[in-house]
Amino acid sequence: MSHPHPDLGLPPALAPGALRIVALGGLGEIGRNMTVFEIDGRLLIVDCGVLFPEPDQPGVDLILPDFDYIRDRLDDVEALVLTHAHEDHIGAVPYLLRERKDIPIVGSRLTLALIESKLVEHRIQPTTVEVVEGQRHRFGPFECEFLAVNHSIPDALAVAIRTDAGLVLHTGDFKMDQLPMDGRLTDLGGFARLGAEGVDLLMSDSTNAEVPGFVTSERDIAPVIDDIFHSSDQRIIVACFASHVHRVQQVLDAAEQHGRKVALMGRSMVRNMGVARDLGYLRVPAGLMVDSRDIESWPPEDVVLICTGSQGEPMAALSRMANRDHPVRIAEGDTVLLASSLVPGNETAVNKVINGLTRWGARVIHKGNARVHVSGHAAAGELLYVLNLTRPSNFLPVHGEWRHMRAHAKLAALTGVPDEHIVIAEDGVVVDLVDGRTSIVGAVPCGYVFVDGTSVGDVTDVALKDRRILGDEGFISVVVVIDSTTGRLTGGPEIHARGSGIDPDVFDDVIPQIEKALQEAAADGIADVQQMRRLVRRAVGRWVSDTYRRRPMIIPVVVEI
Repeated sequence: MSHPHPDLGLPPALAPGALRIVALGGLGEIGRNMTVFEIDGRLLIVDCGVLFPEPDQPGVDLILPDFDYIRDRLDDVEALVLTHAHEDHIGAVPYLLRERKDIPIVGSRLTLALIESKLVEHRIQPTTVEVVEGQRHRFGPFECEFLAVNHSIPDALAVAIRTDAGLVLHTGDFKMDQLPMDGRLTDLGGFARLGAEGVDLLMSDSTNAEVPGFVTSERDIAPVIDDIFHSSDQRIIVACFASHVHRVQQVLDAAEQHGRKVALMGRSMVRNMGVARDLGYLRVPAGLMVDSRDIESWPPEDVVLICTGSQGEPMAALSRMANRDHPVRIAEGDTVLLASSLVPGNETAVNKVINGLTRWGARVIHKGNARVHVSGHAAAGELLYVLNLTRPSNFLPVHGEWRHMRAHAKLAALTGVPDEHIVIAEDGVVVDLVDGRTSIVGAVPCGYVFVDGTSVGDVTDVALKDRRILGDEGFISVVVVIDSTTGRLTGGPEIHARGSGIDPDVFDDVIPQIEKALQEAAADGIADVQQMRRLVRRAVGRWVSDTYRRRPMIIPVVVEI
């Protein structure tokens, strides 16, 4: 099995008729999915998603793929193919279209409708190409065939890309639910037909490669939801992903059966479900919905709220309810249903919300104590099934962390794919398909691009490190006044601290050390302001570390007169 090496250099020029694959996100992580295909100087992009920040990335709103690899070649892009409308596959599209607005966006009806509604907020009118399963479209040297796949959002697609270098099958995110809510099955017959034609490279969803067997059907959730409604005699609040049309449909069906009214809360939830309803993907019985602003006027036993916030997002409706910072006040006897999976890294935030809700008397039902969610990603048994159907010559696991991709690679080896034809790559690693063989040929710079408010890419790793220090250790500012001619101290030091946990009265102990350091510098003829700042920072930092075993940010200010 090939894997990236830290000493990989830039790749050589691409040979005529060879296919190059570069993932700018989605390999070694869950999110930020974006893959660039290149042949004969033309580019095709599959997906363009975001990654959500970790707790150690304070102030960051979103993390984008790094577009630098294609920034100078945007005119070579034939199209952007979107496999489905989850944020980790479409969230970065507005930022890519800022670079070139007329890139054709290719996707299914619901996918395009949701991305168009998102782009309205960015004041971008996209060029779109709507496709359905079974269709073929040519984009320059790329002929794309689209196949239906079942996922946790309607209208998801896999894409088979035919080029002169061979046939690549990109599954997108998928599972093999045999009783899907919308009756739309993963096209296993299509996968088998491609396998008979000859799949030169399979790129397949790895998220659940460590999970044995097959995923549970969405339909198995309905009886659990019905039991929750039957046992609840107060308000019911359901939190789920704003894109999970199937889960919202199950809640609407249960509410109708039990005679409850439903209100949607959260901008993305209202927007997405409005689009799904208008296109016929969501069936909303007449008279079922009420305005969320009127919900408090209804008896609690007659209402259901569907909101965002199942991942503990601080500003989402559910977190604000838990903190009593929301018009909806959690009351004794309310039932809160977290109808979603737990995204890795969000455990602390979600547990905090659960505790907050429980504090106010709510009964909280979640995946840990009831079967209220099933995954949208194929488990190992389903992945083996696809590998056996397609019989790929080469295999590249995608959409997963390292442990998922390695587990998926082992499954491929079990089905007979030779080890030397299995490539495990990561973001930025360049994979070429030449004469029916894939190999790693180099790597391109590929980092995180942070979105912070309105700024894109301005936040650096150094800035994040400073934010973490400020958040964890606070800061100490030291102001000194020196003679610009002699470098001698003429005023101060004046010391202020915030968030450091150090009593201001104790700074008298470090002042002589600062004065001594500056006096010695002046005696040595040092008058450079930068050097003096370093001396002050070093003196205060050493004292704080030795005395308190802490490392706050030291901000020296040297004023020359």
